[in-house]
Amino acid sequence: MDYEITTPLIIEQHIHGAFGVDFNKAGVNDILKVADLLLKLGIGGFFPTLVTDSVENIKRQIKIIKEASLKCSRILGIHLEGIFINPKKKGIHNPEHFLPLTIDNYKLIEDDFIRIVTLAPELDNGLIDYLKSKNVKVQAGHCAGGDLEKVDGVTHTFNAMAGINHREKSTALTALINDKLYTEIIADGVHVSDDALRLFFKSKPDDKVLLISDALPITGSNLKETVFADSKIYYDGIKATSADGTIAGSTSLLNNIIKRLGILNLMKSQYIENTYNYHKITPQGEIFWDKAWNISKIIYKGQQIL
Repeated sequence: MDYEITTPLIIEQHIHGAFGVDFNKAGVNDILKVADLLLKLGIGGFFPTLVTDSVENIKRQIKIIKEASLKCSRILGIHLEGIFINPKKKGIHNPEHFLPLTIDNYKLIEDDFIRIVTLAPELDNGLIDYLKSKNVKVQAGHCAGGDLEKVDGVTHTFNAMAGINHREKSTALTALINDKLYTEIIADGVHVSDDALRLFFKSKPDDKVLLISDALPITGSNLKETVFADSKIYYDGIKATSADGTIAGSTSLLNNIIKRLGILNLMKSQYIENTYNYHKITPQGEIFWDKAWNISKIIYKGQQIL
């Protein structure tokens, strides 16, 4: 090891599950198991992310995740990705559950533990202003519009959004050139090409990059197929897709994505700090990395874990 880098524990703000656990279906003990396993990988806090589902199921899972958070402070809030997105950019989401972007529809599932909402700004009917009045982070995702003036961030840049167009505004283009926007990226080598990653990191200020995994429940398990977002998902050892070939979430956890960025010489410790700044969270632990961003030691609340 040539030298060490010390940085806060990773915070993951976009993860649908792992180790065979699906946050849209999980019980309290399942979620706590994921929390413990993530900590051993250097992921000290996370926002369980709910994919599009029925109002009834979303309300049930919000209650369960909140209950789990009472036993584990590392569960930082819920990221609601879905029901308020654009059918034209639905990705793996089931459009049968989509709702118009109104305050009344949000109140069907509203809870103070929802801290991030991904939605399509071009379809807004007053919901964005309401969410911001409640201090909920609003992110543009699964959308087609280029006007992102009201949002705080952008969800998995390049994926499930209008791509770069040299003649008109687009979601991806605005995400790259608006220096005020916090901007997620899935750098797993599947969702975004390495050249697109280099463009992303050259375009965005270092303090506005949000590394995420968008990990699926199948991640870190022996499963080769599962049901996610009402669709059968198949894992071929590289990527997870639906039967029609649509890429679902990632099968890499964030610690491995960071290692990959280190190998590509694209990783900076600032990227880990950004999620703390975005959510105004105080670091409670440290990770020591070698130059390739491999974990060498984890210290959490003064106790060495790894």
